[in-house]
Amino acid sequence: MADISKAIIEEALKGYIEPHLQTDLVSANSIKDIEIDGGQVKVTVVLGFPAKGVQDEITRALQSVVKSIDGVTDCQVDLSWKVVAHSVQKSLKPIDNVKNIIAVASGKGGVGKSTTAVNLALALSIEGARVGILDADIYGPSQPRMLGISGKPESKDGNTLEPMTSYHLQAMSIGFLIDEETPMIWRGPMVTQALEQLLNDTNWDELDYLVIDLPPGTGDTQLTLAQKVPVSGAVVVTTPQDIALLDARKGFKMFEKVEVPVLGIVENMSIHICSKCGHEEHIFGAGGGGRMAEQYGVDFLGALPLELRIREETDSGKPTVVAEPEARVSQIYREIARKTAAKLSRQAKSYAAKFPNIVIQNN
Repeated sequence: MADISKAIIEEALKGYIEPHLQTDLVSANSIKDIEIDGGQVKVTVVLGFPAKGVQDEITRALQSVVKSIDGVTDCQVDLSWKVVAHSVQKSLKPIDNVKNIIAVASGKGGVGKSTTAVNLALALSIEGARVGILDADIYGPSQPRMLGISGKPESKDGNTLEPMTSYHLQAMSIGFLIDEETPMIWRGPMVTQALEQLLNDTNWDELDYLVIDLPPGTGDTQLTLAQKVPVSGAVVVTTPQDIALLDARKGFKMFEKVEVPVLGIVENMSIHICSKCGHEEHIFGAGGGGRMAEQYGVDFLGALPLELRIREETDSGKPTVVAEPEARVSQIYREIARKTAAKLSRQAKSYAAKFPNIVIQNN
């Protein structure tokens, strides 16, 4: 029997490239322990992103790699994940009880950003993370309707709000505090103050990710987010249409200027499949999101079809990921969620929590 060492096993494990991380698990520092007992090997893996949907797939792949080593008779893989806080803009510090904030943005309206944001948040939750969503669109809040939430949030102390919950998702929106048909006739400073209050005065409960559904454009709200909200990364939503891509580029450039890393691009409404005959048609053009990702050197997270049921399900308060968890579209959302979280897991960690607050007292 050949001698089996940790070095030999690690070398073999380097041959498996994890598709979401786009690197091997040894380089990603995800292999936490290797135990060898004769021909039996146990590998402990801790991913930096939730991966319930591919847990078995990764486990089988790693077992296959290790079992191919001469002398290995059996391999057990213990795979789990732990989400940690990642670094934010230099001048800001993370919010209590929120490890990572992911902003979902678009340069223009009508590209399905809010639908993407809510399905992304739900997909991250299904993959095994604790997730919240903040509806930052003060003028046109849509998350209460999309999540099927009615009523007003509680306040236990008169100063802070308890998040509303739906499908294991913690949620906050100005839409919970006003009537659905009441217009918000506010100037910019009031809007930005409202956003800060909704974010900071909500008692978020130990979130791995808080997804912020931003209003379209690059105005006051986006600037406030960039300057005052500790964001770990952003996802830009576009359609393949040239006019949408033009505005999406502006959104991308805005994040670049304020030092918020763009985790990737999602192309919505990329293809229409006729429900009657199955004919596929690129109504808004083809491949624009992929080309934009290539141009700016960021990840293309995925392409979503233009489908009637996505609109119907979000309008009825039960987004696709929870309405039809096994549907092809739901699987695409989950893959986008895994890629987003994996990309974030490769970024620098935040050590803000490890530094004590220095208090100077006059005795």
